[in-house]
Amino acid sequence: MSSNNADLLLEDGAFASSKNSWNRYYHNSVVQPLLTDLYQITMAYAYWKSGKIEDHAVFDLFFRTNPFQGEFTIFAGLEECLKFMESFHYSETDIEYLKHALPNGIEEEFFEYLSQLTAKDVTLYAIEEGSVAFPRVPLIKVMGPLIIVQLLETTLLTLVNYASLMATNAARYRMVAGRHIELLEFGLRRAQGPDGGLSASKYSYIGGFDGTSNVLAGKLFNIPVKGTHAHAYITSFTGIQELKTRVLEHKETGDKRDLLELAIQHRSQLSKILDISTDESSEGELAAMVSFAIAFPGGFMALVDTYDVKSVPVLAAIDGERTEDQQQQQQEGVNACSNGTCGDPAVEDLNFENGNEQPTLEMGEDVMVVVEEADDIERPRCAKCEAEMRNAKACVIGHLKTVGKCFRSGLLNFCAVALALHDQGYMAKGIRIDSGDLAYLSCLARETFERIAERFKLPWFSRLTIVASNDINEETILSLNEQGHKIDCFGIGTHLVTCQRQPALGCVYKMVEINTQPRIKLSQDVAKVTMPGNKNVFRLYGADGHALIDLLQRVEENPPEVGQKVLCRHPFQESKRAYVIPTNVEALYKVYWADGRVTQAMPSLNEVRTRVQESLKTLRQDHKRTLNPTPYKVAVSDNLYNFIHDLWLQNAPIGELS
Repeated sequence: MSSNNADLLLEDGAFASSKNSWNRYYHNSVVQPLLTDLYQITMAYAYWKSGKIEDHAVFDLFFRTNPFQGEFTIFAGLEECLKFMESFHYSETDIEYLKHALPNGIEEEFFEYLSQLTAKDVTLYAIEEGSVAFPRVPLIKVMGPLIIVQLLETTLLTLVNYASLMATNAARYRMVAGRHIELLEFGLRRAQGPDGGLSASKYSYIGGFDGTSNVLAGKLFNIPVKGTHAHAYITSFTGIQELKTRVLEHKETGDKRDLLELAIQHRSQLSKILDISTDESSEGELAAMVSFAIAFPGGFMALVDTYDVKSVPVLAAIDGERTEDQQQQQQEGVNACSNGTCGDPAVEDLNFENGNEQPTLEMGEDVMVVVEEADDIERPRCAKCEAEMRNAKACVIGHLKTVGKCFRSGLLNFCAVALALHDQGYMAKGIRIDSGDLAYLSCLARETFERIAERFKLPWFSRLTIVASNDINEETILSLNEQGHKIDCFGIGTHLVTCQRQPALGCVYKMVEINTQPRIKLSQDVAKVTMPGNKNVFRLYGADGHALIDLLQRVEENPPEVGQKVLCRHPFQESKRAYVIPTNVEALYKVYWADGRVTQAMPSLNEVRTRVQESLKTLRQDHKRTLNPTPYKVAVSDNLYNFIHDLWLQNAPIGELS
């Protein structure tokens, strides 16, 4: 691969736009009729044995609680559900396996029945993929022959549960990061297996991420692929003598120059400008960065936290900044002062966190040393002693302000290589920070870039990208926002792809009607009581243009109308009810599968991704906020409310007291 092609791949990620529709043709071969629970097939045989082949059923697929302590969910996975419907068929090997897996005594005619089974008689309704959704509102409604719609249950659930959870998690990261921060999914190595890794890449992109490190996901779904290098690349070099290639042609003129020599020259110059000793930088790291820059001159982004600079004693640095008289006074103490009551040198009254020892500032640990007065100690001091105390504090504060001089080895080496690349007509991309105090280090890096941009008259240098990784989660980003970080891009892995805050969405698949007769599941836990019957759902909008309430109705009811008062009721609490006069009414269900085929033009992945952001805009900010969001209202019509409660009374057993 030529360097130009390599640059294009590193910068632009995915392949050419002519392959934008590749994901339409990708089908996961694992998703097949046998990807189900055994009891689905044993129930199918029992249905068949009971003569229920002609029975017609309606099932709702929904969830009961929003994930991540939030008040919205992003519906995803519909496309994969439709691909499953298209391919639903038991192969000969499937039938042979079932003959051995099922209990003895299964009639041969049942296996013949299964071999002919397809989804051609099923009708599937769903809300649009990428839409915000809420508890109890069915995401998918499946109608058709009882046996086949029962057999679809587990597979549809596994295709929707993780996809919706993942898209919701990604959308939340996008909201807390803001629109102008790039988000990259780096989670393949931490995902729950290869399929989990692919799904995470796909649905994090739908939820608002900008790219992935997963190369196969890039190929299959046309997601931009991004990446730099690992610490292993840096540590694979021990010194500049290992560089076998040092020459780089100028991008425009073709003139060849030794990039290492250029970098060493710039490092020497930068050490004076930034007041850093070149002894504080790693030669092996410099060699690795030069090597990587030669490989990717147009896409040079380096990991800068492999090595740390030497520790700097805090008090030694302070002493270096104080006058000789001040240092002498500290050595002699202040016992000679006129009132004779001050027995401690000024600086000794400073209480460091580690007691009376003189601490060191370990840049590798990014510890900010906090300096305070000793607690519960009051000593009378003369004016001279008070002045000394103020002087000492000022010196400490001054030192903390100049901690920025103690840069990491990687930052110095990166800037030197970036300037060397500029000499050869290229612009570096930026750095990645993978450990430490991300807010502090990003500000330090940005300040460095701005100083160099001003010194060398290179405006682009101040805009170098700062990427941060290191086990980042939602709370981390919120904290970094409060600290005023200077990060341009977050690379997020474990917490994103494993959804550590909540590992499952909890979608369920419940029968609500059979042979036109409604069915209700009762429970002492009201949250688990199902809403019976074949239903439609509408989203009603208020005068401010935001979604106000989702309304479930029986299919035979007339839909709500704009400007007409609608009574909306809580499904289980009689006193909770309200009139709504909608300014807009959106019917949420569309028929996506009927007569054995997909009935809607399926959107591209980018269109679904856009749909997520557009749908989120319809919610008020208080529904989307991270802390204590306002619950979004889901209601039923007055007709459906009465229907539910009549059916509840009919099916609930009557107790007997004795």
